Amino acid sequence: MLFDDIQTLDGRALFIGQRLELRAFEKTNCLATGPLVVRAGSKGAAVLFRYGVVVFFGVDPLEELAFLKHMESFVTDPFAQYKAEKVSLCLTAARSDKPSRDTVAMPLDEFNLPRLQVVAGVLAKSVILDHYEAAVERTFDRIEPLAHSLQHGGRFMHKSRELLSHIGEVLLTQARMVGRVEITEKPELLWEEPQYERLHQHMAEEYELIERHRALERKLDLISRTAETLLDLLQTKRSLRVEWYIVALIVIEILLTVYELWSRHLLG
Repeated sequence: MLFDDIQTLDGRALFIGQRLELRAFEKTNCLATGPLVVRAGSKGAAVLFRYGVVVFFGVDPLEELAFLKHMESFVTDPFAQYKAEKVSLCLTAARSDKPSRDTVAMPLDEFNLPRLQVVAGVLAKSVILDHYEAAVERTFDRIEPLAHSLQHGGRFMHKSRELLSHIGEVLLTQARMVGRVEITEKPELLWEEPQYERLHQHMAEEYELIERHRALERKLDLISRTAETLLDLLQTKRSLRVEWYIVALIVIEILLTVYELWSRHLLG
């Protein structure tokens, strides 16, 4: 049994890429599945998620680097910088009445694999939310000047590709959060181990998963509607411009016809 001789345990989740290929790990050093748990470092473990998150327990920084280096060939679209989420766990019997100034330890009855899988699942979703919250803030920073330009009658005709990029980014983010990560869904482990549902609920409330997911969904919806509105206005302006071109061509054709008739009249 892992971690049966310690009183406290540190966990750290890293969002390292868009996807992990886990088939090779399922055949070697596998401690548990659903989610996959493998040995990492000299005395630690890592919980691996297909949507690109690795959660370490009892692994020091140098061992983390070595493990991540080994995983490079199994990561799809790796990130240059990783979002991280930390937790400090302690046994319920060893819980101190005096909270630490730096961190509050989450009490567990024991450090068994199902409990660590539940904790890892919440940490993984939290670090995913961190990543997309930061991405949405950056998108807001790019959308705001366009909306400000519209408010003051400015021109943004050259921004159509950028607007389409924002809409595509929102749709892709929503697809990844709903299709891959399933932020609001209960882990499959709890269907087989319902006794850990209270732990999952407590962890989810501690990291405010539901509230953060709803806030992120509202922001994504606002970005999508803003970009679509600007794109509609841009297309309307272009259509109006084409109509004016057509009117101008008709006027020119009429003037040429009148001139031709007038010329014939003079010559006649």
